[in-house]
Amino acid sequence: MAEVGRADALFKELLEAQASKSLPPVDRWHPERSGSIDIRIARDGTWFHEGAEIKRAAMVKLFSTILRRDDGEYFLVTPAERLAIEVEDVPFAAIALVRSGSGAGQRLLFTTNVDEHVLADSEHPIEVRDRDGEPAPYLHVRAGLWALLTRNVFYELVDIAEPHANDPARLGVISCGEWFELGRV
Repeated sequence: MAEVGRADALFKELLEAQASKSLPPVDRWHPERSGSIDIRIARDGTWFHEGAEIKRAAMVKLFSTILRRDDGEYFLVTPAERLAIEVEDVPFAAIALVRSGSGAGQRLLFTTNVDEHVLADSEHPIEVRDRDGEPAPYLHVRAGLWALLTRNVFYELVDIAEPHANDPARLGVISCGEWFELGRV
């Protein structure tokens, strides 16, 4: 019982931390100057500049706040310029999961590699896509930006998955009253 209490306290703390963060209004910035910069985000969420890994977590977090996706391309956007970058798959990785409640009242809160906390719900769905013949689970983070769930986080979801009420061959999870399919048996 104490374990559930700690998980609920952590869940609440993470939700409150995310609510207190505000992001720059990159959707309202449309600078005239544009170009590209040699920044690449690898499939695992690691950021590189000119081929070298960006090791300063604070720099990666800062860049992640000015990231925008336009017409399938990714850009770092400021009021002064818009710079195209390369993203191998999606820009973020969901690296941790905290669960609160159970059944229809269950809530799933994910933490990304840039310390964003995302509650899976109708605006932040979980999707499993085919990636090179293998299932790949994703979470919508914000404004067309997605996170790939790490293998351990996906296994946590699979561990709590339940059959769909109308089709027992479909396995999924519930968060905030929404059902998200993870696969079929």
